[in-house]
Amino acid sequence: MSTDQPQTNRYLWAVGATAASIPVGEMVAERYQVVAPQIWLDLHPEELPDTPDRISGMFLPYLRLYPHRLHVPEVYGVCSGADSKSTTPIILLENVPIDNNGELYPAITTAWSKASPVRQIYWLWQILELWQPFAELGVAATLVDPEQVRVEGWRVRLRELVRNGTTDSDPVSVSASINRDKKDSSTGTSGGTTTLPHSRTQASLQQLGKCWESWCRTASVAVADQLRDIAQQMQTPNPSFEAIAVQLNQLLLAQSSQQPLRLEVAGLTDTGPLHDHNEDSCYPLRSDLTPEPDPLIPHLSIVCDGIGGHEGGEVASHMAIQSVKIQVRALLAELLEDPELMSPSLVAQQLAAIIRVVNNLIASCNDQQERESRRRMGTTLTLALQLPQMVIQSDSEGNSHELYIASVGDSRAYWITPDYCQQLTVDDDVATREVRVGRSLYRHALQRPDSGALTQAVGTKDAESLSPHVSRLIIEEDGLLLLCSDGVSDNNLIESVYADFAKDVFSGKLSLEAGVRFLVDQANQRNGYDNASVVLTYCGVSPQYPVVLNLEGLQLENNAQTIELETQLPSAEEPVGEEDEEMSEPIDVEVASSSQDWFKIIIGVFGILLIILSAGAAVFIAQWLLNPQAFKQMRDRFSPPQPIEQPESLPDSPPELEE
Repeated sequence: MSTDQPQTNRYLWAVGATAASIPVGEMVAERYQVVAPQIWLDLHPEELPDTPDRISGMFLPYLRLYPHRLHVPEVYGVCSGADSKSTTPIILLENVPIDNNGELYPAITTAWSKASPVRQIYWLWQILELWQPFAELGVAATLVDPEQVRVEGWRVRLRELVRNGTTDSDPVSVSASINRDKKDSSTGTSGGTTTLPHSRTQASLQQLGKCWESWCRTASVAVADQLRDIAQQMQTPNPSFEAIAVQLNQLLLAQSSQQPLRLEVAGLTDTGPLHDHNEDSCYPLRSDLTPEPDPLIPHLSIVCDGIGGHEGGEVASHMAIQSVKIQVRALLAELLEDPELMSPSLVAQQLAAIIRVVNNLIASCNDQQERESRRRMGTTLTLALQLPQMVIQSDSEGNSHELYIASVGDSRAYWITPDYCQQLTVDDDVATREVRVGRSLYRHALQRPDSGALTQAVGTKDAESLSPHVSRLIIEEDGLLLLCSDGVSDNNLIESVYADFAKDVFSGKLSLEAGVRFLVDQANQRNGYDNASVVLTYCGVSPQYPVVLNLEGLQLENNAQTIELETQLPSAEEPVGEEDEEMSEPIDVEVASSSQDWFKIIIGVFGILLIILSAGAAVFIAQWLLNPQAFKQMRDRFSPPQPIEQPESLPDSPPELEE
């Protein structure tokens, strides 16, 4: 059960021309401070915002796109009476691309030329993934408006949604759409109509391709030609979405595989201070990190939170872990046998099928034990799989850097760097369901007594009713992948501690093992009412360079102390005072310590010379083994052979001695 509390400060995006006309610095409705054009600061985030009398029109695309909240903003509430000349309430959006200083993240066109080739392609891939759900809801025009498309590191974020259009008319009132959306709306009286920002042109793949082609002019040289070809293909009369996705994915993996990839994982589960048993399970734990190589480590991580009490939750979560491990092991063996790359959609189907097998296994145990209703055991399940597909190119091969996240329930996955903490999963609870079907805004759905109750879990029902969420990330920056149960994520714990925690891990001050212990300890202190489980995976792509001894960095122990000579030295006839005698001992100590440090420096220099000589010898030996003839020529050049003088031939008989 998730219990997210409102954060202390909240920057919001105010939608529409009315909001844009309110000057900076003005107070709106005695609650919101305008800090920049259309950027408002909620001074009372502990209070619920106003909500529309009826959920319809402009609100519905935001609500139905809630599963894409990694990219799409959410409706926070409305503000009425902001302008005496207009009775239309202003829509306020949260989860918007605004940093902690109240400034918008850069538009994609601003950050484009400075991004790496893999990041440029990855941004386009995220836009393409959003195209179909946006087109179904009539807001695909958002993706061809560069001002709406913002970027935060690798992540594409949208400022607001824009409705498709075919004319140059003013924004269209959505009051007429209320009747069409009655089946998804709550009853009530409308206090005014809301308007939807309207595009001047009909959004299409051709238009998206034209937009991309303009960006390709400043794309990285390594990918500019390929991206231009894809953009031009999108502008043909009947472009194939599937063919474009295949080409873009191939280009993305070809670039990502050129980076190194280092993975390190650690996991921990804890009963908590208020329980006598642990219904959580996670993988891998310290006991799983054996000297024998295991293809699952460090590629697979799992967190499960059992449901059904002591006799059920522990069993269900443990069964889920073991079943997933067996099936993923078989999947990785299949990858080794078939060099052809699996498509993202096929991998997503495989992972969903794995979770359904786990579901049927637990459900079968429930049926055998005649468990009914609340007695049926089940579990949440969140897994992360770094799929080690090898991308083979003409001159190299490398890991595809694909990271798949699959989840059912409310155990979460986060991507953490020193700069940001991004929630990668969406909870399967009542509050989320109410938003997705268009019945409530999220902040108000949280007020329901059953808001945190799960709407689906693994094992409680038949697999046909299960809908696992599967997504893919490309690891193209150094980061921490965190999987945790709700005993750790509740009350925004991760969001409140990630900054210092991430800096300590990345600087090496905190090891992964110490990091998971820190998070579990924090959970026990702040959310001690539940079990706590954490699996943390370090993902590194930055090149590692050999450490070179820096002699200039070596300092003497007493380097900070200096000896100042007086301008007038005492004459030989003047006796040396006691103070002068006392000064002799520190000087001797300092010289002694200096001698020790110089000895260390000499040893260091000798070590470097030894390494250089060893490396040179290795080069000569390799040259001799690989090309003996060339080695002989090089030897003759540096050390030409000297002719050996032959002694004169001895006479046949010894010379006669003279008398």
